[in-house]
Amino acid sequence: MTDLNQDQKEQPRVGLFVTCLADLFRPSVGFAAARLLEEAGCRVEAPLAQTCCGQPAYNSGDRASAKAIAAQVIDAFEGFDYVVAPSGSCAGMLRRHYPALFAGDEALEARAIEFAGRCWELVSFLHDLRGMRRVAARFDGAVAYHDACAGLRELGISEQPRSLLSSVAGLTLKELSAPETCCGFGGLFAVKYPDISIRMVSDKTKEIAETGAETLLGGDLGCLMNIAGRLSREGSPIQVRHVAEVLAGMADGPAIGPDIGPAVEEGDS
Repeated sequence: MTDLNQDQKEQPRVGLFVTCLADLFRPSVGFAAARLLEEAGCRVEAPLAQTCCGQPAYNSGDRASAKAIAAQVIDAFEGFDYVVAPSGSCAGMLRRHYPALFAGDEALEARAIEFAGRCWELVSFLHDLRGMRRVAARFDGAVAYHDACAGLRELGISEQPRSLLSSVAGLTLKELSAPETCCGFGGLFAVKYPDISIRMVSDKTKEIAETGAETLLGGDLGCLMNIAGRLSREGSPIQVRHVAEVLAGMADGPAIGPDIGPAVEEGDS
């Protein structure tokens, strides 16, 4: 049984922001997130009208497209008590950048601020808001955890996943020497600066290997796909999974695919 510090009878209505990468590359993350939210006593729905959070357009300077996407997202999640995403990057966009995106827009600024206040990253929501401290999952082996930049720096997510992972039967956590160091993905960064990105992810895979862990976990699929791709190119047996899959007891399927890697690799033009 999952331990909760709040009334089990309270059932907030949660809108699951699935994220583009989970939808297209790793649907199991969305299903794992839904299971965890239900175990935390929530009523979970995934609005069909949801789209990308708009972060690629926002980061590339296309504010007009980012605002149009954001307005659609706000409409799609109207009426939910909370909006939860299994991604610190997407949750950071919803929570931290939507209000700034609509600053000065009389029609949408207030809605963006209210919407942002309902948005959470998955593990932070479970741990900090719902009081979850234990899960019923089992995962045998040693794992390392990568702190993705957006979740760590924008939302303060670090202790929460480690706290929940400590309750997973059979799991041993091996800390990286620099878990907070960027993996080099950074969305468009990997495309604009491929040489720097490759060096950064190579440093990260070396650090992972030094822990002796058999599996790398993290909370952002962009980072995990980038690292998984590099590990595969290096011939490493280390597997990569999203933390939600392990916490939900849904890590018995294939790891993140070895054919998924950085957007640009050595020799590409």
